[in-house]
Amino acid sequence: MKKFLSVVAFAFIIALGGQTMQAQSLSQDGSRPEAIAKTQLAELNKSLDFTADQERTLFRAFVQKEVNYKRYVNNAKISEVDAKANKAKYDAAFDHAMRKTLTDAQYSKWAAMNK
Repeated sequence: MKKFLSVVAFAFIIALGGQTMQAQSLSQDGSRPEAIAKTQLAELNKSLDFTADQERTLFRAFVQKEVNYKRYVNNAKISEVDAKANKAKYDAAFDHAMRKTLTDAQYSKWAAMNK
């Protein structure tokens, strides 16, 4: 009976450790919208020097853009015409968020960088 409990305890510990390792690998996935947004925001911050409030707001805008692109633009189930229409719609929403968040000088510099 004592050996049986030892085996059960050992199996439980191994199973618990496996779940922890799986959770860590998910958080490091570079294709997640949050990871992509963080990278894009860091690159942009080098040239535009955001405030803390601007970073938070723009991080949300970048994540929303990436989620919308994955769901409605880069999805194989969406027709090409719908994908183009969705891309235009989400690009306009992202541009509006940038215009609303950035100062005039930052926005003009960002617009010049994206042309």
